[in-house]
This record gives sequence, C-alpha cells and structure tokens, in this order.
Amino acid sequence: MDTLAQLVALEAIRKLKARYFRCVDTKDWAGLEEVFAPDIAFDRTAGMAVQNPWTGEWTPPVPDAPVIVRGRAAVMAMVRGAVEHVRTVHHGFMPEIAIESADTARGVWAMRDEIYDKSGRLIVSGSGHYHETYERLASGWVIKTSKLTRLWLAYGDGRRDP
Repeated sequence: MDTLAQLVALEAIRKLKARYFRCVDTKDWAGLEEVFAPDIAFDRTAGMAVQNPWTGEWTPPVPDAPVIVRGRAAVMAMVRGAVEHVRTVHHGFMPEIAIESADTARGVWAMRDEIYDKSGRLIVSGSGHYHETYERLASGWVIKTSKLTRLWLAYGDGRRDP
C-alpha cells in the first residue's frame, strides 16, 4: 500500500473505534452492530480481572480456558447484556495501529471506562487496553477480533484491583 492509502486506512480505523465507544455509551445498538465483522471473536477471558504486574496473579482469577464470544449476534447480546441497563462512559486514546495489508490491520488502544447505576452511583471504573484486529469489507473497516485487558479497576464501594 502506498502512504496515502495507509493514512486513509488509519483514519478510517480511528473513526471505527470512536464509533464503537459512542455507540456503546449511547446504546445505539444498530450503529454498534455495524462496527463488528459478521464473524467477530471477542475474548472476554480477563475483561473484568487485573493482572498484578509484580506477581502475575489475576484478581479475580481468570478461567483456565479462554472465554471467547463468536459471531456478531452473540457479541451484540453480550454487550447489551453487560451495559444496556447502566450508564457507561468510555474513552479510547493513543492508538497503535499497524496496517498489515490493504484489507487487514491490528491495533492496541489505551482505554478508560466508568459504569454507573441508574441513580448515578459509580459501580466500577477502570483502565486498560483493547487489543484488536480489523478487516476491510465492501462496507468499510470493521472489528474482526477484540480482547480487553485491564491495568486496574476501582469499585464504587472503594475496593481496588490489584
């Protein structure tokens, strides 16, 4: 790919991830569905766990076998089930995107999120990274795989992991 084509792809992927965050937070389910590849694989094994950087221990412990949700309908059901009845605020920044071909790319996004109950009380706040791959379809770039890892979590009751 020439430099201009790479820059166009980078900007399209940045907009794709921005749309993901906006659609999750505004509960725009139709818009969110469009950001995922039909055969998306979402690895949620450690999505609500934190690995201690000094000991390697996970809090809470992660399952021995990966927990991967496959397919657009299943991923949509997972996301809706997790956030439909809570208020969320997501921020994604500092993307590291590598264009691998005209139709494939990979990226890592630093992220921060907050989840509140309907009365406005904080349930959980955290930071981490989305590790993703992307593919370009006839309709544009979509998220092909996604994995969330956490650096820390803080809960509304004052607990912190780790």
